[in-house]
Order: sequence, then structure tokens, then C-alpha cells
Amino acid sequence: MKKIYFLIALFSSVLLHSQERYFLNSDTRLYTAANTSAAFLGYFKYGAEVRLLSESKNGWYKVQADNFNEGFIEEKFVTTRLNAKDIKVKDNENPIIEGGDAYYGGNHLFVLVASLKARALPDKNSKIKEILYTGDPVAVNYLPKNQEDWVNVNGNFTEEEAKYTLRKFIGIRPNFDALVKEFDKLDVNAMADRKTVSERMVELAWNSDYAKLAPAYQRYYEVVKQLNDPKLITETDLNMAIAKGLAKHKLPEEIVAFTQKAEFVLKGTKTKSLFLTQKDLVKTFGQPSKKANIGDECGVYLSDLFYYYPDLETSVEEKKNQAEIVKVYINENNKFIINANSVLDNSVSEKAFIEKYGAYIEASIKSPHNYSILVEDSQFKIEFKNGKLFSIEIFFYC
Repeated sequence: MKKIYFLIALFSSVLLHSQERYFLNSDTRLYTAANTSAAFLGYFKYGAEVRLLSESKNGWYKVQADNFNEGFIEEKFVTTRLNAKDIKVKDNENPIIEGGDAYYGGNHLFVLVASLKARALPDKNSKIKEILYTGDPVAVNYLPKNQEDWVNVNGNFTEEEAKYTLRKFIGIRPNFDALVKEFDKLDVNAMADRKTVSERMVELAWNSDYAKLAPAYQRYYEVVKQLNDPKLITETDLNMAIAKGLAKHKLPEEIVAFTQKAEFVLKGTKTKSLFLTQKDLVKTFGQPSKKANIGDECGVYLSDLFYYYPDLETSVEEKKNQAEIVKVYINENNKFIINANSVLDNSVSEKAFIEKYGAYIEASIKSPHNYSILVEDSQFKIEFKNGKLFSIEIFFYC
């Protein structure tokens, strides 16, 4: 009977705590025992969320950190609400960086390695949720001391958002010049080391400024040629062309001037802008294969009603006889005219596009073969597939 009562009491306690969220109003540590003289497992930063595993006892709670480490923290640091009047006690040995630098607004560290797999659970066999790149800032509110422990790099308990990597793969932001020096000192035959360092260098360059891309890819290309992988050589040739174009990046006002008269040719008919009448749309393309209402919370489209065709998507205001082009699939019928001297059709290769328009585009290592060109209140999102122009989407700012 006593055992049953104990289990009910324990369940009630856990249920009570699960109904509220608890945060830390100061830097502190996760101790192995309810004593500041005890060994500790890791560092908490102000704002970290914890789960209470026990009632307060002698001024201490047993808690669970967001990576599932369990230990003890002082009761005085636990609150259900954070506010600007909190008096933070800083731990000068805490490696976690406070928000407010040029890279991230909250508590964070940086990815140290190339193409890091962030997993759904603290388990090397769990689902990969995201690939992170050298120099990416990641949210960290609790950092274990053990380099082989897992870290929640989204900083909260929500299963849909939480993602994990090993402690040894994150830290202070890498230095690009230091990686260049490290690479240049390596023996030319140290292939594995040269590949590792050059991959980190390239990813960090993408996370820095465009001027660093060319020197990074020049060194990476040395390794690629040694590997003699035809596919990798082709990809690197393309990325070197992107780097060359981005190094000469135009000013925003120059790009807007370049695109201000952009239009499409749809089935041989010029749109003369990004708009056309609903009647002309139906006359040219017929009735859409699908109509749907979308949730346009930002109000950036002409209407919530969308017409979907095999090679066109439009926002349509039927009562006003208006249609706005949202996305065009480039094929033998459809072309994109950036200006009078710049026509893009389905024969345009990705390499040729980059070589001609590289100074006007934005690009990212995280979205290969996708580029954007600035327009006054939006941007053209340009996608290539299998080396050829695939689609143009008009992306409006919220």
C-alpha cells in the first residue's frame, strides 16, 4: 500500500512540474550532487530551460537539461518567468557565448567541422534533421563538459525543434585566415588532412564574406584535382565561377535598375510586366488544372486564390479581372526577359548563367543550384535542374 501511495505521489509531482516551464535566471552549473563543491557535468547559460525531476530539497532541485543530462541546481536560479530586472550571476568559465554578436541573437556557439549532421535524438543512429556547416551559429543553452556528450543545438525541449550533435564539434567560431595557414602548411600528399581543412575553409567562407570564397575554392580545387573525381571537379568549377561573380557583386540599386523591366514570354506572348488580366490568362492557358486558396498572412500576393497550371502559378483576383505571376516553369513555351539584352530560356546552362550574371545574384551553399536576384520589393528565385534553367519564382518580402 505504501509503495502504491509513493508511486501516486511521485506521478503527481512529475505531472505538476510538467504543466509549467522552468527557466534559469542566471548562469549556473549542473552538479552531480546538491552541493556547489560537488563535481559538475556542464554549464547553463541565462535563459536555459530545465525540467524539474524533484521537489526542492534544502534549496536544491534535481533537474534534467535539454540534452537529457540529469543533476542538481540551486533553487534560487529557477523561475517560471524571465524579465529584464533579473540580476544575472555570470560564470566567467562558461564557454557559451551570449547573444548580441554579429552572428546570433541568443546564447550560442559555432560549428567547427564541415557538413555536420544534426540529429533528432542524442544518438548517432537517429534521424538526421539538418546538415550544418562550418561557422554556422547554433543555439546552446546547456553545454556538457564531456567532449563526447551530446548537445541540443536548438536550445529547447520541443521534440519537433530539438536537434543534437556532439560537444566536440562546436565551439568558438573558426578563424578563416588560421584555416588558410593550416592548409598551406600541410604536406601535398596529406590528402585526408587537406580535404578536411579545405572543406571547412570553403564552408566558413560561405559563412563569412564573398571575398573569401575565391581563395577558399582555389585551395579546395587543388584537393579535388588530386582526388580526380569528375563529378566533384565539375561542381567545383561551377562554384569557382560563382565565387568569381560574387566577388564583383553589384550594389543593390544597380541590381534593381537591372531588373526593373523584367517580364515573361508565356506561350509566345509577352506579359509586359508581372501582371496580366484573368481573362487573358484563361485565354492563353485555358482553365487551370487546380484552384486553391492559400493562407497569405503577409498579404503580399494579389489574392489568396491561386491558379495552378503545369508550367505556371498565378495569384488571381477574379472579380477585378487581375492575375499576378508567381512562378513560371521555363520550357519551350516560356522565357524570362530580365531586360532587353538578357533573355533566359530552357537552353541556358547554369554555368553560362553564372558567368554572365554572377555579379547580380545571391547564392548559398545551403541551396545549391538556386539563386536570387533582387527586385525593388521582392526577388526572383531562379532554380536550375540537371544544369538547365528550370523555374523562376517571384518571392515577395513579408
